[in-house]
Amino acid sequence: MTSNSSSLAVAKQFLRKQALERRSALTDAFRIEASLKLAEFVETLDLAPDAVVAGFWPIQSEIDPRPLLDELRKRGHKLCLPVVAEPHLIFRVFHRDSSFVPAGFGTLAPGPEAEEVRPDVLLMPLAAFDRSGNRIGYGKGHYDTAIAALEKSGPLTCIGLAFAAQEVECVPAEDHDKKLTGILSEQGLLAADQQVSIIREDAT
Repeated sequence: MTSNSSSLAVAKQFLRKQALERRSALTDAFRIEASLKLAEFVETLDLAPDAVVAGFWPIQSEIDPRPLLDELRKRGHKLCLPVVAEPHLIFRVFHRDSSFVPAGFGTLAPGPEAEEVRPDVLLMPLAAFDRSGNRIGYGKGHYDTAIAALEKSGPLTCIGLAFAAQEVECVPAEDHDKKLTGILSEQGLLAADQQVSIIREDAT
């Protein structure tokens, strides 16, 4: 690791710690209301009608994507969840009656009997984000390697899901870091490189 890469890693770890502390400090009531709010902004995602969408099973104090996923299901989208595998994440289709098993990193997903698919859209968890669409993950690189592999087979839309409290002023990103298309929080959809949210809670 070069000196510059090392300093960036230290800076990211500092921002990750601060953002996760703010996230953990949110009340349970706020967390529930914010997670439900995501579903109200489903149309702002502007997804193709036949897009296969990958969500995630929430862990720890993450925002809960399940209300949003349920709304996407009602609109006809095929849904899938990530499974930690080598050399990168794989994605298995899930339904309302799916049985779930441990899928790595504390998450759950359907078992090996479920259909494996290539998602068109990744709804991604994160530790921190900035308004240019840069994200800080949990440091394991699972999504980084998955995105690199998925982009070899076609277009991929990456949208981070987070609480607004996880925003930082600037993520120290490198040239090879993949920017998000946008970040959806309880305040609405923030498109990468825009300085204001497309939809804000105080404008509804």
